Amino acid sequence: MQLFSVDKALVERYLQSEVLSGVEVAALLEHRGISDGTSIYLDDDTMLPVEPLNSWARSQSYADLDASTLREYGRIIARLDRHQRTRGGDLLSATESDLVSYRRLRTRQQRKPIGPSAWGKESGLIDRFYGFLVDHKHLERRPVRVAARGRNALSPRVRLGMDIRHMTFEQYRYFRDVGLGGQLPDASVNRSFRGWAPHRGRAGADLALGTGMRWREWATVLLPELGVGASAPGSAAEFTVQACAKYGKARTIYVPEDAIDSVETYCLLERPEMARAAAKTLGRKHRDLFVVSRIDHDNGRVRGVLQGLEREYAMSAMPADLRRITVIEGEFGLEALTVFICRGGLMPGADSWKRYRHAAWRRMVDLADETTPRLPAKRWRWHDCRHTYALQLLTYLENLMDGEEPDHAARRRRHRSYLTGHIRYNPLLIVSRRLGHSSPETTYAYLEYTDDLIHEFEEAFRDWLGDSKATYAQIATHALGTGRSGSGVA
Repeated sequence: MQLFSVDKALVERYLQSEVLSGVEVAALLEHRGISDGTSIYLDDDTMLPVEPLNSWARSQSYADLDASTLREYGRIIARLDRHQRTRGGDLLSATESDLVSYRRLRTRQQRKPIGPSAWGKESGLIDRFYGFLVDHKHLERRPVRVAARGRNALSPRVRLGMDIRHMTFEQYRYFRDVGLGGQLPDASVNRSFRGWAPHRGRAGADLALGTGMRWREWATVLLPELGVGASAPGSAAEFTVQACAKYGKARTIYVPEDAIDSVETYCLLERPEMARAAAKTLGRKHRDLFVVSRIDHDNGRVRGVLQGLEREYAMSAMPADLRRITVIEGEFGLEALTVFICRGGLMPGADSWKRYRHAAWRRMVDLADETTPRLPAKRWRWHDCRHTYALQLLTYLENLMDGEEPDHAARRRRHRSYLTGHIRYNPLLIVSRRLGHSSPETTYAYLEYTDDLIHEFEEAFRDWLGDSKATYAQIATHALGTGRSGSGVA
């Protein structure tokens, strides 16, 4: 079976047919509501559509999912189909033993097994796929039985909470300045630095940490949203993120002055050179780009030409794919309107930012010595900047609320009273709103990280560990001696 995915822009540009032109096919896909990224399954021999897989893919298209998500869903079902073919069956003939075998292959036996989190998403999709087949009468029942408490043979065996990994101040500066910024641990310039655009990496890290935005939110931000070039240099900014937010949930983002300064440094020192080098290439591609002619800073809207038509969008409603092709006439010709650009002149994708981060981690490990902060077992993720933002803000707000109260028990009593009496100013709810969590329950996971448990551990196990105190023989002798007199160990 062959797997393809819908891309209306490619169809319009390259399809040559005596029956329908590329423009007509793209218009038909739009009329039918078929989203980019929708999977297309074709038979190996006849190249005809394979049902009911294409009907299922069309139902996913109507769910208004991102193109990347739809493509990933298509790959998951195609991978399961290949597994079934090796066992002499197909997706419709799958039994519980077939799916258990597939689970073991994915989580234990393949060269690089996936973890519980990844398998949880994959098994959930497979379960929904077979639910679709049952609902539309392609199967009488699901191949996997439902056991107690809704569990089945595909359910992950390990239930994981949030993987919260935050950085200390020293760790963050080491990540930003040494890993991304090309410095040595002593803050001098690393002459052997082979990275590119260190100020871009530093600006990205500062924007992620200073706002708590997710990667898709801060990596796709537009220059007008930060007020770069429109407001006083270094001024803080506020804008609404919606289309690039998780679940499309709108919220207001506050960008502090220091983060704006970091972005403006990048825009002054590195971005113009990238824009100049890519201007001619973008000029040749202008028909495929959204060329902005007017920016309404007050109302957060842009107007321009896309595919030969005049369009106007609210910036908050622009998805990542549209932001990536949004350009404006600049000093050197066409240049991207997104803050961050790469060698091609447009916004770097997920793979590019992942590559920047991996290269930064290798530099951090290679340069680590006794003066550098301790590195974790796993390399940092961009999302760890968001976790660090959440914990720093939550800890600060709690300390602000509690004052200098040294007694932990008293602080907890005040905290409970605060929750019931002052919901509006509750630190947990403030952080939850800033992060854009759907429920404050998600933010609860951060609470266990806000107290400094190291000192409490030291107090609880003082003199238990190490060899600095008396040996067991001395303690036992002392205990026996004092036990006869009825007194305890001093």
